[in-house]
Amino acid sequence: MNAPIVHGGGITAAAAIHGGETEHWLDLSTGINPCPVPLPAIPMRAWHRLPDRHLIDQARAAAQNYYRSSILPLPVPGTQSVIQLLPRLFKAGRRVAILTPTYGEYERAFERAGCVVDRVADLDDVKSDHTIVVIVNPNNPDGRSHTPDRLAAFCESVQTRGGFVVVDEAFGDTCPKMSLIPFAPQLPNVLISRSFGKFFGLAGLRLGFVIAAQPILERIEDLLGPWAVSGPALSAAAALLRSDTDEIQRAIEERARALRKVLEENGLRIVGGTDLFALVDHERSADLHWHLCKHHILVRQFDYQPRWLRFGLAANTAGDQRLSDALQSFAP
Repeated sequence: MNAPIVHGGGITAAAAIHGGETEHWLDLSTGINPCPVPLPAIPMRAWHRLPDRHLIDQARAAAQNYYRSSILPLPVPGTQSVIQLLPRLFKAGRRVAILTPTYGEYERAFERAGCVVDRVADLDDVKSDHTIVVIVNPNNPDGRSHTPDRLAAFCESVQTRGGFVVVDEAFGDTCPKMSLIPFAPQLPNVLISRSFGKFFGLAGLRLGFVIAAQPILERIEDLLGPWAVSGPALSAAAALLRSDTDEIQRAIEERARALRKVLEENGLRIVGGTDLFALVDHERSADLHWHLCKHHILVRQFDYQPRWLRFGLAANTAGDQRLSDALQSFAP
């Protein structure tokens, strides 16, 4: 699994095969809010100077309030950066359990570090020799989730044997009641990560936050080095995390309903998802993917489950109609 993983968002590669200008493609291959929020005014000094401590402190305080955390979250340059560090945060050579199917970069990072990685289907399948456990909650791509009460009890059981639990809440903004963050102060063996760009539609900022016990946060800071997060990203986060996000949530929910309606009206079977994407099972998924590409619409395929396609949200009704028209022209 050391080969690079093909993720969503590869419009350039798709256009090279199927033609068309990239800006004219409809990209439904990612789980990102398709309606990015307007950027707040960013002071010129944030662009001009290295990110000073007050910018970091402001972003951390805003994130603490937004995530309802009693721990100050640590800003990081995208949660992917933390995934790359995980084998160095914890002892190399440990046995890792990853609840799968899920985001493939976890398995790749640990295997490249020489760790033994076991794919497990559920929390009950984690064994006593699994001293690192990775859980994406809600999960990508099927949306499976675990209640915070159950997760907290599970993390405590792993702690008794000196193990650690990584909980990825990248898609957690739309379901805050499912977050483990309120339990974090009582779980010193847990690292919780949150994505900033998915909910706000600003993935290009490359920003995320980590909530964990202070020794873990200090270790991450040390591994990332100074000025890991840009001043403009910190400034934007401080402003947007303090803003009223109810309208963003309502817009995402409306877009999610519209996507499900299009898929169901065209006879596609939805087998999972979150407010930011829907997972479809189709016996001719490869043909359907190719057909959509011919219409310059990109959705997400999965090498480990060839029947699955993941559909992200269109930005508006015109995108919904474009997808519907393409699906209607697909020969059964």
